[in-house]
Amino acid sequence: MQLRYAFRLYPDTSQQTALAKAFGCARVVFNDAVRAREDARAAGTAFPKIGELSTRLITQAKQTASRSWLGEVSAVVLQQSLRDVETAYRNFFTSVKGTRKGPRIGSPRFKSRKGSRQSIRFTANARWSITDNGRLNLPKIGAVKVKWSRTLPATPTSVTVVKDAAGRYFASFVIDTDPAADAARMPETDRTIGIDLGLTHFAVLSDGTKIDSPRFLRRAEKKLKKTQRELSRKQKGSKNRAKARLKVARAHAKVADARHEFHHQLSTQLISENQGIAVEDLSVAGLARTKLAKSVHDAGWSSFVHMLQYKAQRYGRTLVKVGRFEPTSQVCSTCGVKDGPKPLDVREWTCAACGAVHDRDINAAINVKTAAGLAVSACGAPVRPEPVLAQREETGSHGYSTEPRAA
Repeated sequence: MQLRYAFRLYPDTSQQTALAKAFGCARVVFNDAVRAREDARAAGTAFPKIGELSTRLITQAKQTASRSWLGEVSAVVLQQSLRDVETAYRNFFTSVKGTRKGPRIGSPRFKSRKGSRQSIRFTANARWSITDNGRLNLPKIGAVKVKWSRTLPATPTSVTVVKDAAGRYFASFVIDTDPAADAARMPETDRTIGIDLGLTHFAVLSDGTKIDSPRFLRRAEKKLKKTQRELSRKQKGSKNRAKARLKVARAHAKVADARHEFHHQLSTQLISENQGIAVEDLSVAGLARTKLAKSVHDAGWSSFVHMLQYKAQRYGRTLVKVGRFEPTSQVCSTCGVKDGPKPLDVREWTCAACGAVHDRDINAAINVKTAAGLAVSACGAPVRPEPVLAQREETGSHGYSTEPRAA
């Protein structure tokens, strides 16, 4: 399977200028390709093929006075920008047809030079390399300093250079992992666990373990409000406003990075200790429309479950998602009698049938494990048939890393 390893970059002043040119050229080619296809759709003609766009928007455009500066950056960066347009339109059409999973997406839009995130991609034929002293040598940019937080397990197939809203630079390498080596890294175990995700506790396990919710956003709200207030008082278009905007972006990036690291550490721990994991398939989009929206987004359940998915596939573990309509909080995990819905303020309850006293969250975690078929009866047989291995889509070109980023 493919994974991304991201590391922090520290380009010098001249390299930052070269990267800014590359970002701008890639954006211009992207916008020109979108404009060409939108003009074709308005005229009712066939979409120009990627080969035709490459000739017209790159090769021939370099010979004109208005686009001669396209020759100052690597041609691979411009070609990959055209491929991004092709992918965007393919995703749009499959979404319209209903063959693409997930919510419907719109047609590709023009990129703004004021966008909060910019990226360029170098494939193997771009002849980029990692030097002997650990720098990332990029064509027409130079050898950029990298902060390596770990050793790459294999030779990367491509690298994407990203500049985020906080002004930080990252190099994201795509790695094809070795299944045998990954399986050897994880110790064998026969343990299984059920997870009940929540807000008071981020996760409650079926063995009674409770993991507190860090609430990174709530803890940083005071500082975030201060930086946002300073931004609102700056004159639009001024340099002081640009500096204040950068402070806001850095404050939010610090919160996001802390949450990302927490999810990685917890998901890796659960995968290494358990052969089978069951988790409830929550409707995060629906919960985000309630009065608990800020707390739901602060928890980041979707990101955490996604990490469990790809790590289960990578290390040969089993992950099962239980349907969101399963009454895990209403059923007694001891006798199986459904006791009915309960308000959220009821944290403990007594089963009317067998008299067992339950902690609401632990009882739900046990029921999640049972509903997934991971629970074992007294005779040692599974309660339900064994679940199938979790599946995961292939790593995209511009996604954030699936491994912890360098600090």
